Amino acid sequence: MRVVEGVADVDDVEAFVATLGDVGDANGCTVQAFDARYVAGRDHLASALTHANRAFERGENVARERAVEVLLYAAGRRQIRRALTMGVETGETPVVVLVAAKDGITDPDATEEATANAVAEHLGPGGGFDARDESVLRDFFEIGDAELRATDASLGDLVHERVALLDVEK
Repeated sequence: MRVVEGVADVDDVEAFVATLGDVGDANGCTVQAFDARYVAGRDHLASALTHANRAFERGENVARERAVEVLLYAAGRRQIRRALTMGVETGETPVVVLVAAKDGITDPDATEEATANAVAEHLGPGGGFDARDESVLRDFFEIGDAELRATDASLGDLVHERVALLDVEK
């Protein structure tokens, strides 16, 4: 898995997502862009990818496409419409883009690197994990003050818990 950080300047969300999808398809990779403010860190995305892969292996996936399944797990939600909140929107958006080679790729590391480089060409500088917004994360994942006081877990740990709990809620 590779993560590309940057800023997306999006006029048309569908066209931007299609462009990234085309880059992924041309290289044998899944590509999914996230609004960086909603991402708790690299481990958050890695966990979502692991859970999505497992769902496909077991035939328990909700989405037809791996990228959308990754988005659902990252959002900790089964409803695609609600999960799309974590995606890019029109205008300038700080983003992190997950790139993961599909099964059967001979050299996944080289493939992911080439795909990540191609994705980076569609992004401007800045953004990335530095744009993470704790208030946005707490609101989106419904993590209140009482929950934070009741544990010594970090906000990132609580978000990862939401990702893992999605399997339990099926």
